[in-house]
Amino acid sequence: MKHILLNLKRFDVPEELGGVNRLAPVNEWGARVVEGTQQALKQYDPKETEFIDFLPEAHLLNAVNARKDDSPVQIGSQGVYRMDVAPGGNFGAFTTNRPAAAVKALGCTATLIGHCEERNDKKGILADAGVTGEAAASVVNKILNEEILCAQRQGLKVVYCIGETSEEQEHWQEVLGAQLADGLNGADKSSIIVAYEPVWSIGPGKIPADQAYITKIARFVKEQTGGMDVVYGGGLKTDNAAMLASIPEIDGGLIALTRFQGAIGFYPEEYLDIIRIYLGK
Repeated sequence: MKHILLNLKRFDVPEELGGVNRLAPVNEWGARVVEGTQQALKQYDPKETEFIDFLPEAHLLNAVNARKDDSPVQIGSQGVYRMDVAPGGNFGAFTTNRPAAAVKALGCTATLIGHCEERNDKKGILADAGVTGEAAASVVNKILNEEILCAQRQGLKVVYCIGETSEEQEHWQEVLGAQLADGLNGADKSSIIVAYEPVWSIGPGKIPADQAYITKIARFVKEQTGGMDVVYGGGLKTDNAAMLASIPEIDGGLIALTRFQGAIGFYPEEYLDIIRIYLGK
């Protein structure tokens, strides 16, 4: 099974407010993403490829409602809180947070956990409290594990992101090994996809991870997890789609922006082009 994952981050912010949304008015944005892709994606065998779109919470209902009954597009949230509501228990006192029960109630079937931006946010809070280094990384892994368990209790599929920074690259095996062991502790691995993000190579002016490096990491993850599916989370795009498709150990990729120059942003037709290159049809 190949997994084509779309993480739209905060790409809903209009250009005039400093964002990269050139696709649609904000109140139509989530629906436009689904409507612009679901018909074309029907050409792919759902037994061979799945498509999940992870959207900011405000757009989940629009996206879910835009799905046709036979749509190949699944909708996911960009995270869940580490605690959840429960019948006879806490009924929702989680102001500003996104419990897994709310995500499920909105119609989602999946969630994204541990994205490098989420890890950085949590590490930043810990750093303000004087907790850094391995201690901070360990706490973050534990929190992400709690999020995974909450998501799974609600029946959500999980995409769990792992990755090493430039400072961690020399001992990547220990870093990624701990992220896998601690993050997946007690979880049902059959409903989790691992997304590898080479944090050290992501961003303007950085050298992208090459085929040999990505292959090495994917093999390591499969060895450590008993063969879990691994997708490339450093950004599946036109420039690297064919290369990533040639790696047997890689089971898909995470797409974000489709255009990185000029009118930067996400465009459905360009998204479909990336998929055509990666899947070879």
